[in-house]
Amino acid sequence: MPRALTLKIYVARHFLLAMLGTFLICSVLIFMIDFVEMLRQSGKHGSVPATTLVWLTLLRLPAYTEILLAFAVLVGSIASLLQLSRKSELAVIRAAGMSAWQFLSPGLFVAFVLGVLAVVFYNPLAASARTEAEELFAEAFGKEANFLRTKNSGSWLRQDGADGSSVMSAGGVADGGLRLFTVTVFHFDRDGRFMERIDAERAILHEGYWQLEKVLVAGAGREPERYQRYLVSTYLTPEQLQDALGSVISVSFWQLPGLIEVAERAGLSAARYRIQYELLLSRPLLLICMVLLAATVSLRSFRSGGIHSMVVTGMIGGFGFFLLAEVSRQVGVAGLVSPRVAVWAPVIVAALVSLTVLLHQEDG
Repeated sequence: MPRALTLKIYVARHFLLAMLGTFLICSVLIFMIDFVEMLRQSGKHGSVPATTLVWLTLLRLPAYTEILLAFAVLVGSIASLLQLSRKSELAVIRAAGMSAWQFLSPGLFVAFVLGVLAVVFYNPLAASARTEAEELFAEAFGKEANFLRTKNSGSWLRQDGADGSSVMSAGGVADGGLRLFTVTVFHFDRDGRFMERIDAERAILHEGYWQLEKVLVAGAGREPERYQRYLVSTYLTPEQLQDALGSVISVSFWQLPGLIEVAERAGLSAARYRIQYELLLSRPLLLICMVLLAATVSLRSFRSGGIHSMVVTGMIGGFGFFLLAEVSRQVGVAGLVSPRVAVWAPVIVAALVSLTVLLHQEDG
């Protein structure tokens, strides 16, 4: 019994180091690519200190790497099993009477623990860092790099209020759209006549009004005036703005249930947030599926040949699964199926297919 436990710890360490190593390599590559993008933004919108660019890139990194965790587990599992096979350690383990399911159990356990930690700890960290990155991005690059820009609606947000209508542009969005940075507002009266232009460092949405801070107001026929705070009326509610501007990657796992409840009470679509919540809930099972998928292409002995073809097949299968999962997610966002079905169906199908292949390979 102690020997079996020692062996399982040894295998689990192999899996853990391979997964974390792959994740680290992916993180470094993403950091370099995103840092080049920050340098491009700095050259386009004005000089920004290198330390600020590095810190901004680091803040953006967790949200990007979180998406690649499943890929890192797949590649790491393949690398770990191939390494054990190349050293004939898998052959020795099998000769000692241990089945494939027994020496795969440490890898499955490691994947499950990583999935739970990623949801409970890493996701809130990534969401918090992303929010701070959005604020720093707006302060560093200004409204030229506009976070409200979309393919269809452009860079302006139109709204009505008790004092008339207004259009607003911002350089950054945080807290799901409740805080804006580097804000410009063109305010009109109830008859649609231009009243004033307002430039503010930031804006915070409250019930019935925007509270603008560090404001410069320029009205028709009068000198510009500065205010520490300035209010602009709006009929927009926080729930409506979160639904319109909120980014799901800036919302942590612990905040999603409350946000879903608020959106549904307001009669708004919560499909994006439900999809994100189900994706996070399914992450431990997803990582287990990646280990099973890796095992289907990595348990063959090196002496039998064909290892490269099997690995390529496994990678193609992994990319095929990610494509299927993304299509299913988009179907769920469109409301054609329930978010739970859209997220869990591809994962369950992948698990069943991988188990079927492994059973055929091991037990005939």
